[in-house]
Amino acid sequence: MTCYLGAHLSSAKGYAKMARRAAEIGANTCQFFCRNPRGSRAKSLNEGDLEQCRTFLVERNFGPLVGHAPYIMNPCAKDPGIRELAARMMAEDLMLMERLTPGYYVFHPGSHVGQGIEEGCRQIAAMLNAVLRPEQQTVVLLETMTGKGTEVGGRFEDLRAILSQVTCREKVGVCMDTCHMSDAGYHVAGDLDGVLAEFDRVVGLRWVKAAHINDSLNPVGAQKDRHAAIGEGTLGTDAILRFITHPALAGIPFELETPQDDEGHGRELAMLRERIAARSVQ
Repeated sequence: MTCYLGAHLSSAKGYAKMARRAAEIGANTCQFFCRNPRGSRAKSLNEGDLEQCRTFLVERNFGPLVGHAPYIMNPCAKDPGIRELAARMMAEDLMLMERLTPGYYVFHPGSHVGQGIEEGCRQIAAMLNAVLRPEQQTVVLLETMTGKGTEVGGRFEDLRAILSQVTCREKVGVCMDTCHMSDAGYHVAGDLDGVLAEFDRVVGLRWVKAAHINDSLNPVGAQKDRHAAIGEGTLGTDAILRFITHPALAGIPFELETPQDDEGHGRELAMLRERIAARSVQ
């Protein structure tokens, strides 16, 4: 089975250029922000650029692309205006994904800001029920989080609570993040089989559609969310390799979100592919 490895890249100069850049650094998938990551502004779309990107992806046999929501999106905010903005941004971003290439769209579940986890999960599910459409092809993914402060998604139980309230369940899933899960207290480096077994028991591994591969600057359970380059954190290269090659996660796109530029991501991708190839012949 093909291993889909990519990195988070910028689409500021066009989606076709982004796809070509992904191929240049050795990726066969990539992730990108659908709009300003720290704002609500979305750039205007060029149909010619979208068509060039779609053609390139088919010609190079790319895996699914992953769009990412802006960090300011908070579908479980106390302020209804902020929740309405979150729904509007997601609806617009999903229109882009449908025009570009139906793949996956990842978002941080948000922070309940004192309303409680139960209410936060209810509000997140309510937004998804308002935005998702049975005819769409893009699958929306809840990202596993660190659980810092009032953040929702630090526990697998949070994800189960949200997914269980969504009507269009075939249009939702989960994006695992190695750094986030470790920072949340799950022993990704020391007991990956146990972590995946627990996720399967609580949520179900069938819901995992994509993953972010990051090392972490923090010890397990720190709840801080500070990514590190592969092999330069507390998880280590071997743990990341076990994650990428685990049979339970076969076939999903793995996206680097490490603190690197494109060239650095290219070196990480080359190293990971070399190590994966070496494992396969042992």
